[in-house]
Amino acid sequence: MTVDPFTIEVIRHGLSAAAEEMSLTVMRAARSPVLREAGDLSSALTDHKGDLISQGKDIPAHIGTMSFTVKQFLNWIPKEQLRAGDVWFTNHPECGGNHLPDVKAIRPIFAKDKLVAFSISLAHWADVGGAWPGSYYTAATDSIQEGLRLPPLRLFHADGPDREKIAVVTSNVRGQHLTEGDIFAQMSATRSAEQRVLEICEEYGVDVFQQALEQLHDLSEAQMRQALLGLPDGVYKGEDFVDEGGPDDAPAAVRVTITVKGDTADFDFTETDDKINSVLNTTPLMAAAAMMYAIKAVAGPEIQPNGGCYRPLTFKTRPGSLIDPGPMVPIVGGNHETSQRVADAIFRALEGAVPTRLTAGGPTTAGLFIFGGVDAKGRYSTLYEVHGGGEGARTDRDGCPAVRVHMVNTSNTPVEVIEAEYPLRVLQHRLRKGSGGAGKHKGGDGIVREYLTLGDDMVLTTMFERRVVAPYGLCGGESGAPFRATLYRENEPDRELPGKSNMSLKKGDRLKMESSGGGGFGTK
Repeated sequence: MTVDPFTIEVIRHGLSAAAEEMSLTVMRAARSPVLREAGDLSSALTDHKGDLISQGKDIPAHIGTMSFTVKQFLNWIPKEQLRAGDVWFTNHPECGGNHLPDVKAIRPIFAKDKLVAFSISLAHWADVGGAWPGSYYTAATDSIQEGLRLPPLRLFHADGPDREKIAVVTSNVRGQHLTEGDIFAQMSATRSAEQRVLEICEEYGVDVFQQALEQLHDLSEAQMRQALLGLPDGVYKGEDFVDEGGPDDAPAAVRVTITVKGDTADFDFTETDDKINSVLNTTPLMAAAAMMYAIKAVAGPEIQPNGGCYRPLTFKTRPGSLIDPGPMVPIVGGNHETSQRVADAIFRALEGAVPTRLTAGGPTTAGLFIFGGVDAKGRYSTLYEVHGGGEGARTDRDGCPAVRVHMVNTSNTPVEVIEAEYPLRVLQHRLRKGSGGAGKHKGGDGIVREYLTLGDDMVLTTMFERRVVAPYGLCGGESGAPFRATLYRENEPDRELPGKSNMSLKKGDRLKMESSGGGGFGTK
């Protein structure tokens, strides 16, 4: 059977709309501000084998790992065990590829009793337990200390929610009143996608639907191969660094050798530094997600993302390295910090091949502050607050100020929400003038945001990079200003905060975050 291209396009757009609807469903139904305000979530659908078929306009770090999630899931739960109405939840690093706070809800979709697809809703939970509020324990020595590890666990079935299992989950996290609402929001998102897929199958038939998916994979493979032909053949090397953890506590390197040959590309990360005594290690699947993002952004941004895109690409890591550390290693920060180093290493490698397609270094860090405390009702609440910075400049323009780039796509929380829901006041929120790197085109400016604590017994986690290794310039451009965070406490000297820390706060403390500026492009 061959499906005509018009029908394929209708099905493709229908699936893309279904993924977008999933993300909107979570944002409208979730209780945690990190989901309903910041949008730290992603949505995707796969075919019955687990190959990606559509995604929301969400977060590349999430989407890339969801390309592998269902395949990993099926290694744990055989297809014969799946039933219509099931929704399974997992955050296990070996069944999904990223850190514990990113919890995936997976629903198998059956049409006429035949498994045809899966819908996946990934949401960052504000807390998944562990040794520290917010589940970012910077002194962790194993992943058990980072929180609740969920192998695939069925929380919903055709008859409704499994209240006993949900109670086990929510009893092991802080802010369980928020988490329970987020669980139901994710379930609803997977159900909305199921409805859309069943509508498509009803209109066109199951056989046409499945054949259309195969042709979509083939089309994306052809598009990726054509895009790779637009890159000059050659061997290209690049590296980027996390701020600390390497030999003698120097910055630790992510190194890549890219071999482009015709319509294929090989990415070899075996020269990356060893795993580090830090929470900045990450998984091979996160590194693969960064690889896919980077090469698609440079070579073919208009390619329809699905399983076919991966066919012309090969990928190699070294066990025991920073991006392949092995099981049980703490990885909570590597999810959004080290994955960005992978992307930047690839971009730096390609500087000698296609510099005019690249952007200089930007705020490739979450710039994360996590505030925790007990509210007036005695319930634990967590504010997971990210901060953008200055985009790097390009060959034809300056960088934009106050944005997030590459592997991330979340917003900061509006000041009004913070002040209404947390014992905090935002004293200032403005551009960090002059923080962009100089060059023919200058980097964008970062931001300044300052918080005042209004409550007692609050805690803070910092998790940010680009404090030591500033955003790089390209083609002779200068680096942007590095990230900086400062604590102001009455009757004590001002204190610059480390990039990874857990600490207790006092009422009246002021915390100022100054995010990094972007790198410049070209010489003046």
